[in-house]
Amino acid sequence: MPQGCERVAAQGADARPESRRDVGVLPVIDKAPSSDERERTAVDGDALVLALVRRFRTSVQEAIVDDHVFSILKPANADDLIREDDFVKDERLPYWADVWPSSLILAGKLLELHGDGQTALELGCGVGLSTLAATSAGFDVLSTDYYQDALDVTQANVFRNLGLTARTRLVDWRHIPRDLGTFDLVFASDVLYEKEYALLLPIILCRVLEPEGTALIGDPGRVAAPMFVEACEAHGLKIRDKETRPFAAGEIKQNIDIYEIGRG
Repeated sequence: MPQGCERVAAQGADARPESRRDVGVLPVIDKAPSSDERERTAVDGDALVLALVRRFRTSVQEAIVDDHVFSILKPANADDLIREDDFVKDERLPYWADVWPSSLILAGKLLELHGDGQTALELGCGVGLSTLAATSAGFDVLSTDYYQDALDVTQANVFRNLGLTARTRLVDWRHIPRDLGTFDLVFASDVLYEKEYALLLPIILCRVLEPEGTALIGDPGRVAAPMFVEACEAHGLKIRDKETRPFAAGEIKQNIDIYEIGRG
């Protein structure tokens, strides 16, 4: 059984940095995907959950989104996942392993939609909460992340909550796979904590959005958000709407912005 069980709405909101370095926009470079980067669908759900529980010190968090309660299996402490080699390579830190306020608010927005089998892409799926919401709303979701561990946890949580096998794929924003495809809906939450990502995300949206597609980006007011908006406009994307929703859990209080974006 997973070690520990907590019933909380979200982790603290200030743990992510605003920025660690000042970098310019990096090109999105096509490269042929290797076999382990392709969608992973043939996964035995029970075996995967057991493997994760053996691999990590885990906990279960109940994520309450409107009238839905999702049971989120995740690493008990993200700090346990920090690897010096990863940080030295590209300052990689395991932010994926927590449930963030923005993901809870975005999940609520997604549950209000009617997917009706439309295609959807999550950029940075983390522990899979927003993927769970979009799947529950009827979307055919491809969940992507920079970490294989995040994809495994997302698959486990989709299986545990919905009895389904999530489609997942490793994706590096600097090297978007040529065959990733285009989607009716693209969504992400709290991914603008680096200037680099704020500049890359609009380029990615131009690549993966269907002509009439919509992107929903949840953000807690990171300093790079205005830069993201400017970059969207520079790349011919249109901010159709910016909706602000309050988040409160104990002493944590935030306003989460949800940007609705389409092609100009």
